[in-house]
Amino acid sequence: MSTRLVINALHHERRVGLVEKGSLAELFIERPSGRGLVGNIYKGKVVRVLAGMDAAFVDVALDKAGFLYVADVAKPTSSADLGLVTENVSDGDDVDQPLARVDSFYPSQQPSGITDLLHNGQEILVQVAKAPIGTKGARLTTHITLPGRLLVFLPTVDHIGISRRIESESERRRLKDLVEKLRPPDTGFIIRTAAEGANEDALAADMEFLQKLWDEVYEHNQNATAPAQLYQDLDLIRRVTRDLFTAEVERLVIDDPEEHRHLLEFVRTFMPALAPRVELYTGSEPLFDAMGLEVEIGRALDRKVWLKSGGHIVIDQTEALTAIDVNTGRYVGKHNLEDTITKINLEAVKEIVYQLRLRDIGGIIIIDFIDMERQTNREKVYNALQESLSSDRARTNILKISELGLVEMTRKRVRESLSRSLSETCPYCDGTGRIKSPATICYEILRAVEREVGGRPGTVVVVTNPAIGNRLIDEEQDALEALENRLAIHIRVDPSTAYHQEQFEVRFESEQ
Repeated sequence: MSTRLVINALHHERRVGLVEKGSLAELFIERPSGRGLVGNIYKGKVVRVLAGMDAAFVDVALDKAGFLYVADVAKPTSSADLGLVTENVSDGDDVDQPLARVDSFYPSQQPSGITDLLHNGQEILVQVAKAPIGTKGARLTTHITLPGRLLVFLPTVDHIGISRRIESESERRRLKDLVEKLRPPDTGFIIRTAAEGANEDALAADMEFLQKLWDEVYEHNQNATAPAQLYQDLDLIRRVTRDLFTAEVERLVIDDPEEHRHLLEFVRTFMPALAPRVELYTGSEPLFDAMGLEVEIGRALDRKVWLKSGGHIVIDQTEALTAIDVNTGRYVGKHNLEDTITKINLEAVKEIVYQLRLRDIGGIIIIDFIDMERQTNREKVYNALQESLSSDRARTNILKISELGLVEMTRKRVRESLSRSLSETCPYCDGTGRIKSPATICYEILRAVEREVGGRPGTVVVVTNPAIGNRLIDEEQDALEALENRLAIHIRVDPSTAYHQEQFEVRFESEQ
């Protein structure tokens, strides 16, 4: 089926869905209070150098200082470079994601450590490579990249890279030769997937635009006082259109008339051949509802995801990693246990890869497949996982299935996952997924009463959730009366709907 870009822009919240084969493959969300930071360029000030971690914190006028690791610091050619370098590098690995961190293009640049490159109070030009995630500040780099429609400009290195998605060797060579011919000395470019089939004039125009943009950033850097923002990447709608609206996309549908007009101008300027594919949605039903995407978004927040066969996967995200468990569920198979398990695992592979993309889960991922006895079946599942991941734009790394049926893998993380963007930690369980049982809370209250009384006669007031209060005076009545008799006190239970299940207050009132 066709690939579509669906843009919901009628509200202050902007949502862009990439629909592949009729299903929501990726979702991008931007709100006025949280515009994306990745790609922004700042003149920052080093506020703390951590020799023991080979890293530094840099003030870039955000809520939290950015984190700059030694491998992301370009070796300066002079003390006045402020992180700008012109170093020659070999033609390294081609890239698939030019907007991602591009440290693979640079040779190891670690003389002795971070203290040889940076010092407190130093002003330095940095770019956000990874947005703040959780309690962590933004990940920074001094290796600047400026993305265009066809090319990504690397102003500080001498290098040409090309997207792996351009498969024709003759086309790869043609594009590299053109860029080599056109580029300014001592600069680099990454040739994007959208450049496939582009002529010399189109490449030259993109190159000129990016060079002028860099000149503006450089000039602003010379005049600004740190910390200061020098460049902000495009807003979500134009950024995703620039990066994902290719010849493979059959339609781009947007529901806001004004945004449609602005976007059409943008497309006509940078990709005129695709302008006829931009459509304004005028239906009465909300766009994402009409496309069936709201249901898929809701499903992407569920912990348990059912498979068509009746099996299911369970996805648990923690601070350090994501664990995915595969279960047979209601599926009992038709032939033998090994075939049943293999079928479930193969079905789970497709759903897992789909969920990783849709939820934008990154970092370390552990997949617990159902144990398979035959090595051939393990290899079949592993190969299916590799094949399914090949269509993922994010960089992934996977290890073979272990004897325990576990797969360890990593997926590049640039921004918050979908669940962290759309939800927050439960105030009841604080993210554990479980809360103390009513019986546990009742006995905690009784112990707290004993501590509060301290051998004094009087009345103890217990303010607690109504459900806990009812249990205290009903099922735990014997324990309550026994405590009153032993301590020679009176316990009064005051239910309050303002308290959640684990909350309570014990207050002592002495006898007058």
